[in-house]
Amino acid sequence: MNTPWGTPYYWFVVETIISKYVLSHGFFNRYNLYYLEKYSIDADSIAGLIPFSGQTITHFTVRKERGIKTLQPIIDKYAPLFHVRRNAPPILLITGDADKELFGRYEENAYLGRMMKLAGHKRTKLFKLDGFDHGGMAHPAFTLLLKEVDEIVREKK
Repeated sequence: MNTPWGTPYYWFVVETIISKYVLSHGFFNRYNLYYLEKYSIDADSIAGLIPFSGQTITHFTVRKERGIKTLQPIIDKYAPLFHVRRNAPPILLITGDADKELFGRYEENAYLGRMMKLAGHKRTKLFKLDGFDHGGMAHPAFTLLLKEVDEIVREKK
């Protein structure tokens, strides 16, 4: 994509807190009119997705609204995992330590990474930050984020 002055720019979706679920759902789901078309955004125009400890199954809030318990995982149309696709933007999945993360968050991301690869997606990476919990993983994750952005921008030039 180019600015009105002809210089290129790139959109990266970096997700933290609740935005990670809403944004991942929208950008994994290529045809999600509610999240994307409403703002004239084409999912394929995104240069990269970088969720920090993202929730890839149906979000806690959606499950709670349906009377589903916290530890009952659901993968339906509201889950990024439901929308695995070969031609998604490059994805860098970053989580904290598997034993310190929220409710299996590392395992959710590992499963998403595996499913993306099985679907033929060539640019999915998964990083587990050993020793860091859900809240503490953000600080070291920013170094990985900056490296990934730099790599993708260099590839696009």
